[in-house]
Amino acid sequence: MELTLTTILVAFAGVFLIGFMRGAFGGGFAIIGIPLLSLVMDPVTAGGLLAPLFIAMDLYALRYFKPSTWSKPDLVLLLPGLVIGIGAGFLLFRFLDHRTITLAMGVTTLIFVGLWLVGGAEVRTRPRSTPKAITAGLASGVTTMVAHSGGPPLAMYLLPLGLGKDVYAGTTSLFFTVGNATKLVPWLLLVKPSAHVWSLMALCLLAIPLGVGLGWRLHGALDQRQVYRACYGLLVVTALKLLWDGVSGYLG
Repeated sequence: MELTLTTILVAFAGVFLIGFMRGAFGGGFAIIGIPLLSLVMDPVTAGGLLAPLFIAMDLYALRYFKPSTWSKPDLVLLLPGLVIGIGAGFLLFRFLDHRTITLAMGVTTLIFVGLWLVGGAEVRTRPRSTPKAITAGLASGVTTMVAHSGGPPLAMYLLPLGLGKDVYAGTTSLFFTVGNATKLVPWLLLVKPSAHVWSLMALCLLAIPLGVGLGWRLHGALDQRQVYRACYGLLVVTALKLLWDGVSGYLG
């Protein structure tokens, strides 16, 4: 990867977009920014570039998503599966067919959103389920390590609970703070960033407070219904991106 002006601008825009989503919705939609980075570098290099930046983003986001916004009962159920899933994703990284995983995750996400639309597109509170939480944590851990798409499994568990918008965003934020810290070393072992990549990371750090801060302002302006509708809408965009990646991977 060459450190050109185009590379710097595109990477800065991608990190800004991810930070914006983090501030507005708590995280889980990083995959929306990754396609931008893929315009100037391969996806694996992009993953290595973002891994340390996610940590900085997480630390900055904690100033907004304080412990009062965390759903601790759900995090207790979700986090062990997340850590185990990341470990499994790292061990299987070289053996799994990423295209198949990507397609399956995209189809599952679209089905989930479709069921919500059929049900009237309303926020309905459903009881907490330990098996569903464990499954969501595991699935999110594997997919965030293998395909950078840990958001949909978590959203499929949290959205039906009908949490308040601040609690939903705060719980998501802490979930991915733990996940990003856990997968940092595995990603750096897989990618081994070059000096140019490290330099680009340093430049992109400036995009984090801008993106997260602007996203937080949007979060505060939205009401409960708007936040949930936006999250479901972002899931559709994410699912379509996953399907595109999977299909183009087979065709390419």
